[in-house]
Amino acid sequence: MHRAAHQALSRTVRTERTERAERNDPLATDPTGDRSARRAVTVFPVLVLLAGALGLLLPGSFTGWSGAVPYLLGVVMFCMGITMTPQDFRGVAKRPWAVALGLGAHYVIMPGLGWAVAHLLDLPPQLAAGVILVGCAPSGTASNVVTYLARGDVALSVSVATVSTLVAPLVTPPLTLLLAGEYLPVDAGSMVTDILKTVLLPVLAGVVVRLLAGRYVQRALPALPWLSALTIAVIVAVVVAGSADAIKSAAGLVFVAVVLHNGLGLALGYGAGRLGRLGEPGSRAMAFEVGMQNSGLAASLATAHFSPLAALPAAVFSVWHNVSGAVVAAWFSRRGRGPAAG
Repeated sequence: MHRAAHQALSRTVRTERTERAERNDPLATDPTGDRSARRAVTVFPVLVLLAGALGLLLPGSFTGWSGAVPYLLGVVMFCMGITMTPQDFRGVAKRPWAVALGLGAHYVIMPGLGWAVAHLLDLPPQLAAGVILVGCAPSGTASNVVTYLARGDVALSVSVATVSTLVAPLVTPPLTLLLAGEYLPVDAGSMVTDILKTVLLPVLAGVVVRLLAGRYVQRALPALPWLSALTIAVIVAVVVAGSADAIKSAAGLVFVAVVLHNGLGLALGYGAGRLGRLGEPGSRAMAFEVGMQNSGLAASLATAHFSPLAALPAAVFSVWHNVSGAVVAAWFSRRGRGPAAG
């Protein structure tokens, strides 16, 4: 779901190799880091899938938990903030054109695809709103680590993901109102408030803690990905339990919608990078920054503003985009890194 789990691992992998990574050379990493990253993108979707199965089989165990979802998401976002460093923000300043292109592509391609898929499949209003909300969310959970595995531009990936998250309170609500308003009523003002409370404030709190207690935070970094992953798994279990009765009839349709949304997003994101002349590594980063979404935020907002059924696309997306991302990253890796932007 949210990028924090894998972003934390991405930064742990790069702890002693920051300068090389910021020169866009993920091949400079050691085999241990590579194995850690691969283990994360393998274990994480399995963990989320198991949590979803638990929510489906034992929905009564999670009765009354839906109110805890925003707080659980806040924990994940705090973990993300605590992994951020000044280098992330310097990366934005060094390459404003590339970051702006990534941000624009993300918030144009995925919301537009969500709307198009909803119309193409003639989705019921709750599911259509859920798919569109996933598309309007910021960059996703595993984008940084998957870019690293794909031998892509890790620095660009981190910068785009960071900025897309920070601007989400200003971008996600109006986009959702514009595209999903034809299906369900959307209270954009209330959504802004929710994103500020569950995303921006926890992220900023994490950044402050990192600045004030960096030495202690450094020791805790290896545990943060797994804390985030477990928290996200609980969110998925709660979301699935809330719509367990409807899942059996809607699961196939939702899966098709998610596969189309994610697959087209990856392809168009890569194409945007090529058109923007970001080079092969930059285009790979763009593919994952566009095609992978913060489905944890989408699930939280859908549960709070629509219904548990509307959160189902986000729960499915949280599993699928990690699987597809790992497969595409392996394919990219076998192709070699290719030339950087000239």
